[in-house]
Amino acid sequence: MGLLDGFIFKIADQKWEFEAIVRLNYKTFVEEIPQHKPNSEKKLTDRFHEENLYFICVHEERKVLAGMVAFRDKRPFSLDEKLENIDFYLPAGRSLCEIRLLAVEKKFRFTRISQGLIGLLFQHATDCGHDLGIISGTVRQMKFYEFLGFLPFGPLIGSEDARYQPMYLTLEAYAELKHRSRSFVKGTPVLANDNTILFNFLPGPVDFSRQVGEVFQDKPCSHRTETFKKDFQKVRD
Repeated sequence: MGLLDGFIFKIADQKWEFEAIVRLNYKTFVEEIPQHKPNSEKKLTDRFHEENLYFICVHEERKVLAGMVAFRDKRPFSLDEKLENIDFYLPAGRSLCEIRLLAVEKKFRFTRISQGLIGLLFQHATDCGHDLGIISGTVRQMKFYEFLGFLPFGPLIGSEDARYQPMYLTLEAYAELKHRSRSFVKGTPVLANDNTILFNFLPGPVDFSRQVGEVFQDKPCSHRTETFKKDFQKVRD
């Protein structure tokens, strides 16, 4: 069995999922990256917790949280409070959202969980009318964020032990990444609790006429032959 057998992507909506979120938040941003002070409960509730929309990767039967990321589009963003006039650094005419708390359990980090979470979040952001996401990326994972298509802007923020680089990801950059990266070949995962109804309006299949079928039986000519050049010019005319 694979490492991710039985895991699904979804929007957090269960009590145990939110409990797992605050525990993973603690592991990542207290024990691994010392951004916040330790506590005896080993839980860290984000100050925007009630406003965050969490996209998660979980095994529901085993009640295991493998990874998470939070979406928020209400300003001021957390980055607004750490860096003045962030709009100055960003492409003009964009609709912004904030990507927060991207975290994956250590044993699941060499999988496509992060790509899947960012893909789902960006799809949601697009549905909400946003075309640019900002994030505070830990300097420990700069190459990974750049792999995901993020671009740095502005100075470093945070404490000496928890340095972050403000970064942004445009809709165009993400689309280009999906086009050229093998890690995104399988496409964006589907949300398990998404009740959206999809319709397929593609026509066909249709029957060929006898004349068209006969043409397909002919041996194709090279694009370097005079016959092809004449036919091509005829079509252009």
